[in-house]
Amino acid sequence: MIYPLKFQPVCKDKVWGGHKLKQKYNKPVGDLPNCGESWEISGIEGSMSVVANGALEENDLGDLIEILMGELLGDKVFEKYGYQFPMLVKMIDTLDVLSVQVHPNDEMALKAHNCPGKEEMWYILDAGPEAEMFIGFNQNLTKELFLRHLNGGTLKTVLNVIKPQKGDVYHIKPGCIHAIGKDVTLIEIQQSSDITYRLYDWDRPGADGRPRELHLEKGLEALDYKELKEIKVPYQIKPGLRVPIVEAGAFSVNLLELDTQSEFDYNHLDSFVILSLAEGSIQIEYSGNKLNVDKGESVLIPSECGAFIVMPQKGTRILESYCK
Repeated sequence: MIYPLKFQPVCKDKVWGGHKLKQKYNKPVGDLPNCGESWEISGIEGSMSVVANGALEENDLGDLIEILMGELLGDKVFEKYGYQFPMLVKMIDTLDVLSVQVHPNDEMALKAHNCPGKEEMWYILDAGPEAEMFIGFNQNLTKELFLRHLNGGTLKTVLNVIKPQKGDVYHIKPGCIHAIGKDVTLIEIQQSSDITYRLYDWDRPGADGRPRELHLEKGLEALDYKELKEIKVPYQIKPGLRVPIVEAGAFSVNLLELDTQSEFDYNHLDSFVILSLAEGSIQIEYSGNKLNVDKGESVLIPSECGAFIVMPQKGTRILESYCK
């Protein structure tokens, strides 16, 4: 019997990482001094998610896809992506600003790295009073103008500077220059790709005391130099109803605020669904079993899971993501 799956988080130490993933969300960071990321559901080799509940416990996601194929992913999703899980869900927590970076689109990533590009979205869980983010250019640039600002120490003056607030949603498309600032905690939903081109790292040393590698040649090729005017995704909560918030090339994300017990059934989608808890918690009832999912956790609903009951706390917010 296929059923809702939780996974063991894969925690990553980052030079800019904070401490909230351990302190507030109880992630198993071990002895990592600066855990900046917790990969909640990942099919990336070397960081493959391992099942944490039920009869399939200790099996990794790659093994499940080999065995279950369309039952897990959905027939059309399996036909398109094969044995590669097409999405990656992370939690990110920052004590310092990330590098200024850009991601390639599918065409460039397939040519250069033989993997998908990287399109992503962020849901802000928490942001301190001094938190800021950088998303897109605030004016039209050329490669030459960009390099002049980069080399002249004035790059920040041509970036959109954002003051994030709890509940904000941002859609980061391939080619969009961006950096998450300090004191921000968020859920990131993205294509299954770990390709990032680092353009600028604030002249700081890495964990080994030396500057981290930059990827300027590929980054310049990937960049979209046009001004970005529409930055934050607008949405209006409708209690009990699904609100579409991001329509990406490879995935869709809805936001659902839930206060009462509800039946969920995704058979019509022909896709797996990931439920990520942005606020509150839920208890999932399926086939006589119960599974608790708390804020900051994600659960994978296999394509052929069938109907199940969700019992939420008051004010629970769920990010519902799936493949088109």
